[in-house]
Amino acid sequence: MGAVLSAAVCCRAADGGGGGSGDSEYQPLLGDRERRAVASLVRLFENDTRISFYDGEALRALTVLAQSNVHHLQLSAATAFSEISEYDVRAVSREALGPILYLLQSAYPDVQQGAALALGNLAGVAENKRLVVEMGGLELLVRQMLSPSTDAQINSVGCITNLAADEQNKLAIARSGALVPLTRLARSRDARVQRNATGALLNMTHQAELRRLLAEAGAVAALASLLDAADQETQYYAITALSNIAVDAAGRAALWDAEPELVPRLLQTLAAPRIRIQAQAALTLRNLASDDRYQRAVVEHGGLDALAPLLRSSYAALVVSAAACLRNVSIHPGNEAPIVAAGLVPELMDLALQADQPELQCHAVAAVRNLAANSDTDKQALVDAGLFDRLRTVLTAKDTHGSVLCEAAAALSVLALSDQLWRPVVELGFCRLLVRLLRSRHAETEHSACLALGTLAGRAQPEVFEELLRVWRQPGGAGLRDFLVRAVGHADYAASPVRPVAVWVIMALLSSGRADVRRAIADDTRLIAAVAAIGHAAPPPHAGPGAAPPPPPSSWALLPSILGAKAAGAAPEPDADADADADVSDCATAVDDSRAPGDQRMRALARQIVAAVGGPAPRGD
Repeated sequence: MGAVLSAAVCCRAADGGGGGSGDSEYQPLLGDRERRAVASLVRLFENDTRISFYDGEALRALTVLAQSNVHHLQLSAATAFSEISEYDVRAVSREALGPILYLLQSAYPDVQQGAALALGNLAGVAENKRLVVEMGGLELLVRQMLSPSTDAQINSVGCITNLAADEQNKLAIARSGALVPLTRLARSRDARVQRNATGALLNMTHQAELRRLLAEAGAVAALASLLDAADQETQYYAITALSNIAVDAAGRAALWDAEPELVPRLLQTLAAPRIRIQAQAALTLRNLASDDRYQRAVVEHGGLDALAPLLRSSYAALVVSAAACLRNVSIHPGNEAPIVAAGLVPELMDLALQADQPELQCHAVAAVRNLAANSDTDKQALVDAGLFDRLRTVLTAKDTHGSVLCEAAAALSVLALSDQLWRPVVELGFCRLLVRLLRSRHAETEHSACLALGTLAGRAQPEVFEELLRVWRQPGGAGLRDFLVRAVGHADYAASPVRPVAVWVIMALLSSGRADVRRAIADDTRLIAAVAAIGHAAPPPHAGPGAAPPPPPSSWALLPSILGAKAAGAAPEPDADADADADVSDCATAVDDSRAPGDQRMRALARQIVAAVGGPAPRGD
């Protein structure tokens, strides 16, 4: 490499760019500093093959050439920096970046292009990304993007793409005026410019504020126009960027307005020849389907027929993406009948048993839960497809992932709400499995399991109370009573959403009016003391066996009161990925508990419980 650079410097120094044929014609144009810099570089090239160009004598010489007014000396410096940065990429100093940024302001396009290429190579290093921005490189690169030269556009946009990979740079890039030219270049006829510009836009889609600015710059329509790009990398970048934009409601609204045919075009992309493009298209549809109008649009445009073969693919990532999409599509009540008619319920049931793929299991179980949550529809198709057998297998398997247990608990909380499906939950022994989930020490799983048990108790059916009495005490502190004592009294649950549900479960049990249920609660001094502490009331004296309970309150009415939210019939919140590689970590439940329960509501309910078991009149707040 040293010999190549040496030849470039010597040849260009001798040629001078003026068309002369000899050194004698060019030599007078060089100043003393320039002549010494050229001589120094030639000597270094000839004598030191391990030379570093980012510091010391070599950098000083290249800096002199960069600051020269002679075209070919500037070009020699730009060429040297671009070639060096191809094989020696590392964190560099401000002194090393300075001459490159100076060359980017050259009057000569070929010098600018070489400098932009060098800057783009060095911008692959995290420390350099931030340094380029700090030193004002963004404004220079934006100017390069406006150049009519294709090479200048490729190199400058490539550098912006690398800079945008750093979270700290993103907002600075947006404020530099880069978004409008990036959007324009995403529509370039040159495939290389298109690819680089689309990659830069993709890197700018990971923050809500940036997504808003992209929409204002017209980037949404530009990205949508690239769904069928001939270059597969460009196509993948565009689909992934749209997926990220679809993460929030504002982005989905912008997509709905900018591209009315987005859903059918994405569905066509599901048949693309590359697996990762298919998978990303499915994930984009999944994010879009966080809104009900997109949920319906996917079905109306034949999305179920397009997704069905993906569920049977031999490629795990593709199956996961399709199942994730179907999970959100299944939220819309109007989609249940088409999903059943398409024969997808048995497919989902089978996927729910894929223990080696917990993410896939989560999506499959969640989709089934969504279908069960839809009201006023026939649930027999779920039962016929083996709903309860599949849930039992998931809950009893030793290697079931915690995230899948969370989804299964949420599914049971939905089934407990169903007038058609709550009875099999009790008769098939799921109460015992729900109590086992109460020991998971995972807040969302405990919350859903506790909610399911309270919902069953709220039905005030004799078989429910008999089953709950069977699981009230279990060996080794594994019974429902032990969980309630822990959830109501332990400090770990003080700020947890599990505690108000646990308090509500106790009241739901008392609402039975049964002496045996009341006695099980009233005789447990630890439990009642913990409840009394919540209500700021003194624990009651031990109730005698002949004590008559007061009239029980309505437990169904108490659920929204204690949670501060709607009690039943709500579909789970849809989920969305922040980007192509994001993990699914949220587990929605059948009850929207987004608002924290009020302490006053919980204390009031605790005082009602104390009074219901025969305690003294509670003190006020």
